[in-house]
Amino acid sequence: MPLTVADIQAPIAAEMELFEQKFRGQMKSEVMLLDQIMKYIVKRKGKQLRPMFVFLTAGVFGKITEATYRGASLIELLHTATLVHDDVVDDSNYRRGFFSINALWKNKIAVLVGDYLLSRGLLLSIDNGDFELLQLVSRAVRELSEGELLQIEKARRLDITEDVYYEIIRQKTASLIAACCAVGARSVGVAQEIVEQARIFGEKVGIAFQIKDDLFDYGTAEVGKPLGIDIKEKKMTLPLIFALNKAGFLEKRRIINIIKNESENPKKVDEVIRFVKSSGGIEYATEAMNHYVAEAQTLLNSFPDSPYRKSLHQLVQYTIERSK
Repeated sequence: MPLTVADIQAPIAAEMELFEQKFRGQMKSEVMLLDQIMKYIVKRKGKQLRPMFVFLTAGVFGKITEATYRGASLIELLHTATLVHDDVVDDSNYRRGFFSINALWKNKIAVLVGDYLLSRGLLLSIDNGDFELLQLVSRAVRELSEGELLQIEKARRLDITEDVYYEIIRQKTASLIAACCAVGARSVGVAQEIVEQARIFGEKVGIAFQIKDDLFDYGTAEVGKPLGIDIKEKKMTLPLIFALNKAGFLEKRRIINIIKNESENPKKVDEVIRFVKSSGGIEYATEAMNHYVAEAQTLLNSFPDSPYRKSLHQLVQYTIERSK
């Protein structure tokens, strides 16, 4: 039977429950409209993989502390702020099957809610003197923004190399999981070089996680994400970059022309998907993903053995075996 999130959570089940209570408390507001929106955000949260990375990493290196709870809250507050703003930028009406904040309350309110979440996270750290945790998470948020902007810049020209692709996903996705692991380690007071090892472990997991997401675009699992959405958004992902690098000049020009000018046409998008599949792009990206997973697991094996470490191994497997 495949592992469930509940199985993986076993060593930190009590902590995750307490974390939810604390997090709900931190989301409260005296302003009725804001409180209503905060309740909505808490209700529609996903599998909570990010707090799991924080608590499991903390458990591997020491005793989970109040700073661990605050670190996990800080990441959730700042990450949720970026998602609320993202939905405004993308004019997106849904997130995880729920209406987005901007769809229900309009853009102006959504932007202010994102700002509010950001300030709650900053104050939570500053009021408790968690400056090192704040530094780790702020760095990740900066990288998230840079990664998004780099991707937008490259989408205009469609000239992404593999190196640039890895830089984008390292910043856009991996930086946040890396911050979760670094925050978990830092919150239990370990030495700086251990925090850095935990961060690198999280980064490798994050890169594998994003490649898995890219593969979903080509129908490699039963997933909520419609096929070809990255192609429609002119995002150059690893399977496509590999396929284009292998193609002859004319074929490459034809595919790039479709992505630039005809990506609204479902038949043309299917043509790009077929091109990538027949060029071995799926196998190439899967191999790259497995390479990062193997590196992450090797690094994890150098950490102290415990039920927390076992769960981290399972969480890494879960992130790449998931079907959505």
